[in-house]
Amino acid sequence: MIYGVILAGGRGERFWPLSRADRPKQLLRLISDRTMLQETIDRVLPLIPMERIFVVTSENMIRPILDEIPSLKPENILAEPRGRNTCLAIGLAAEHLSRTDPDAVMVVLSADHIIRPAERLIEIIKAGAEVAAQEERLITIGIEPTRAETGYGYIKLGQQHKKVNGYAFYTVDAFTEKPKAVVAQEYYYGRKHLWNSGMFIWSVKSILSSIGQCQPDMREMLGGYARGIGTGEEWALRTDLYDKAEPISIDIAVLENAENVLTIKADVLWDDVGSWNALERYKDKDRDNNVIIGAARISDVYETTIYNEADGMIVSIGVSDLVIVKTDKVVLVAHKTKANDIKKILSQFAEDKDLQKFL
Repeated sequence: MIYGVILAGGRGERFWPLSRADRPKQLLRLISDRTMLQETIDRVLPLIPMERIFVVTSENMIRPILDEIPSLKPENILAEPRGRNTCLAIGLAAEHLSRTDPDAVMVVLSADHIIRPAERLIEIIKAGAEVAAQEERLITIGIEPTRAETGYGYIKLGQQHKKVNGYAFYTVDAFTEKPKAVVAQEYYYGRKHLWNSGMFIWSVKSILSSIGQCQPDMREMLGGYARGIGTGEEWALRTDLYDKAEPISIDIAVLENAENVLTIKADVLWDDVGSWNALERYKDKDRDNNVIIGAARISDVYETTIYNEADGMIVSIGVSDLVIVKTDKVVLVAHKTKANDIKKILSQFAEDKDLQKFL
């Protein structure tokens, strides 16, 4: 059977101050009246029922997620004692699925993507699951680039492996992480690269075997943990696992080293809603290309994103290319070209006890 595993452990720092430690990006309503996590779940529900959807997240997010999504059962949330990147999160989910369904095919999704149309994604997942069930393959979902984006990873297409239901699967020649602008432009115009969406399809047997081949120490630790699943020692063993395991992404740990990787070319509108600048691509804009959410009044303002979540008013006059965000405790004003530097400020906040309350 097909299972959905949604990675929802990040803090979404580039959406600060709206995204905070107790309400990270996956629980924000950024692109619709539903949270990003609910959007992700709803997207696959026509194919994967709720009882086969699992969310991997931080321990402190269990209660907020259950409050927001009461249809999600507590046993379908896999809590991480601390963040250890995607390889361990995926390995954890694979061990749990393997215990109940050794032949499970898992679809790994992120809780901060926009994908349209959702019906097309379902078709892609079906095709990928068919290949994953028949072959020992690790399948990535690749997106045809719509711009020379430097913030995404890229997949270089190899030879076509096969077609299933009209969707082409290719071998992978190489992965590239966040290239420089000139390289990204070359990839965009060359049409031989896809964006690496961070969505994957594989059987639990294949991914656990590949972790064993590429990261034998992690595989051994996962196996030790798995023997305690369902016992009174499970949480203690999980904490020990997260204390000892290396924090490494699935891309670097496995996909860049495995020889059984395929990518499926997905013809969908996809974006990683990673920062405030992403909103201008999907929210309605006025005639001066401003995105305005909440109470605001502007005059001679251009190419600016304004988000007012709090009481009161934002008034802006004679500015352009800014991000202005107002919450109950913080006001952020940043030039769009510096919007991704929020993490630098937050690292300073983390070192100051008087400022940690704003994180």
